Amino acid sequence: MTEDGSKDIEKSREEGQQTSALLMKGATILVIAGIVSKIFGAIFRIPLTNMIGAEGQAYYSAAYAVYNLLFVIATAGFPVAISRMVSSRIAEGDFINAHKSYKLAMKVSWALGIISFLVMFFGAGAIARAYKNPGAEESMKAVAVALLFTPLVASMRGYYQGRQDMKPTGITEVIEQMVRVAAGLSLAYMFYRTSLEKAAAGATFGASAGIIAALLAMGVIYMRDRDTRSRLFEGSVVREEGDKIRLKELLAFLIPITIGSSVMPIMFNIDAGIIVRRLLATGWDPVMAEKLYGLMGGYCDPIINLPNIFIDAICISLMPAVTTAFTLKIKSDLDDHIKTGLKTMMIITYPCAIGLIVLAKPILTMLYYKQYKEAVMAVPALQILALSIITLAIMRTFSTSLQGIGKMMLPVWNLFIGAIVKAIVSYILLGIPAVNINGAALGSVMAYVTAGALNYRALKKYTDVSLDMKSIFIRPLIAALIMGASAVISYKLLFMITSSNAISTLISIIIAAAVYFVSAFRTGAVTKDEIELIPKGELIYRLAVRLKVAK
Repeated sequence: MTEDGSKDIEKSREEGQQTSALLMKGATILVIAGIVSKIFGAIFRIPLTNMIGAEGQAYYSAAYAVYNLLFVIATAGFPVAISRMVSSRIAEGDFINAHKSYKLAMKVSWALGIISFLVMFFGAGAIARAYKNPGAEESMKAVAVALLFTPLVASMRGYYQGRQDMKPTGITEVIEQMVRVAAGLSLAYMFYRTSLEKAAAGATFGASAGIIAALLAMGVIYMRDRDTRSRLFEGSVVREEGDKIRLKELLAFLIPITIGSSVMPIMFNIDAGIIVRRLLATGWDPVMAEKLYGLMGGYCDPIINLPNIFIDAICISLMPAVTTAFTLKIKSDLDDHIKTGLKTMMIITYPCAIGLIVLAKPILTMLYYKQYKEAVMAVPALQILALSIITLAIMRTFSTSLQGIGKMMLPVWNLFIGAIVKAIVSYILLGIPAVNINGAALGSVMAYVTAGALNYRALKKYTDVSLDMKSIFIRPLIAALIMGASAVISYKLLFMITSSNAISTLISIIIAAAVYFVSAFRTGAVTKDEIELIPKGELIYRLAVRLKVAK
């Protein structure tokens, strides 16, 4: 090999390491922002559920099921599409057309947002009656306002994500949640003693208030970024590219991404549409059927959604990294990014899932102490849904990787097949009185398993990626199982001493986290090179060495 060839290989390796580090930095920023946002979300959902119970949550959850579907149609595909269009052009030094692509996408997104608002606001009554949940009408109207503004915020977030700058997304997510909590809880508190329907509507309006605040914050960030954009434009390559070309490319990305993103909300609408109907058909009275549905949306979903911060953050950061490696045809970097993303998912989701399985009852009864009986009823559903955290993470990693290499429709069809599996499994199991809502939870798990397996088969075909099963799956699982055992033992011992569920639960979670930190290093689930990819990773590793956890 020539000296020049060796230098090229070394340069490529260094650039790949820099991209991996940037991926982890971006993911870490979004994780931190997501944690803060979810803390505010917990501050919101926990007292809200304690106020309005499962019945009020049935109205709230039904409204959000419809909102999330329309949100995806109008918005959710745009950040990913914009991120991919922007990152691919920036990889070639074309900052001017990257920015023009973002501007065009924003206009299209906003038009869809206006249409979605009109459909949800003026169709709220008909939709609520179709779901056999007429009390959700006011909540649907209240949250519909958010559809006017989310497209603008989502488009701007996608632009910065394409530039691999995750700070604007993180900052605006935190602001959005803060305002949402303040407005939503205040309005819910005003009405919950007189009307659960109005209380739920007040809570859902918090989303509208939050997104308006996020838009104002993003506008400030965008204005302050003016000088940086000017410098990038000055150093940009000059290339002719008309709006027709950009629109064609946008639609090529947007249509499959939006359809694929719509499948998840469709799955939640499957729950909203069939759970109450199926329970009524098998002998449950209307009030109890609504309460059982409320257990899923009000008690389980807020907890299960917490790990989604990490899943979303990793996928958002993974997309431009995979796209860049694919655009530049660097196969080694492409493989490394996929494996790094998947292993990071396992290191995070294993302990989340196992922790929720072994401490489901203590956590639920601690959070929803004013609704103790309903919290206990939700335990089996939470334990089953905890498994979906892992299966969703695997499915999303493979799906994002496929979209990053340009195979946009494959994960769409695979997830659609998964949704069909969910509908069948849920319908059958919901009809068994002893299973009831747990059937819908099992349906979700099976949907992600099906889509994930199909995604992996496609990814293997098109990238020939080789996964180290021991490093990615087995070692993190062993570390998480050790953590789970420590959580159970510590909780039981602490409860014998304190007789306090809250104290025992919180301390056992802290102990479990410490045990996982140790076991992750001891089992080799986390290596020095991997931990140093994240911001402040060197400090974390030095701490592990000082504690004699790592060498």
